Amino acid sequence: MAEGEEDLPRDAKIVKSLLKSMGVDDYEPRVINQFLELWYRYVVDVLTDAQVYSEHASKPAIDCDDIKLAIQSKVNFSFSQPPAREVLLELARNRNKIPLPKSITGLGIPLPPERDTLISPNYQLAIPKKKRTAQAMEETEEDEEGGDPSQPSQEGRTDLPQHTPQRVSFPIGAKRPR
Repeated sequence: MAEGEEDLPRDAKIVKSLLKSMGVDDYEPRVINQFLELWYRYVVDVLTDAQVYSEHASKPAIDCDDIKLAIQSKVNFSFSQPPAREVLLELARNRNKIPLPKSITGLGIPLPPERDTLISPNYQLAIPKKKRTAQAMEETEEDEEGGDPSQPSQEGRTDLPQHTPQRVSFPIGAKRPR
């Protein structure tokens, strides 16, 4: 035996020999302790369930049938078995009876609507109009005085909204011109 194996408990030696028999030679020492903890917890759970079954049957002590029932219930509760092959084949036949819908799109890869993709615009910019400065106001008045009298002045025009921000959106994935 190697150094340090003499002071190992019997259960730890069993776990170590199980690992060696399965071809596991390189592992951390705490793996043995983790397996022991799992092993002890499983045994305690099974024996606790067996005691409950024994008490339910009004038996004075736990017997082999109680332990078998506890193990079986633990296996049934912990692990689920896949359905039988015949059941799966029948399900596949029923599903495959329904034909697939015809493709509406033409050639190429069918894509979801643009609103459902990551490349659709997802933000808006509010661009406020610039306020007129006093100098710009004077220039406008000069243009109106010297301009064509048949053209309506800016003051008389009511069809343009005043100080309304413009909303602009850009797609994220779009390439910028260089």
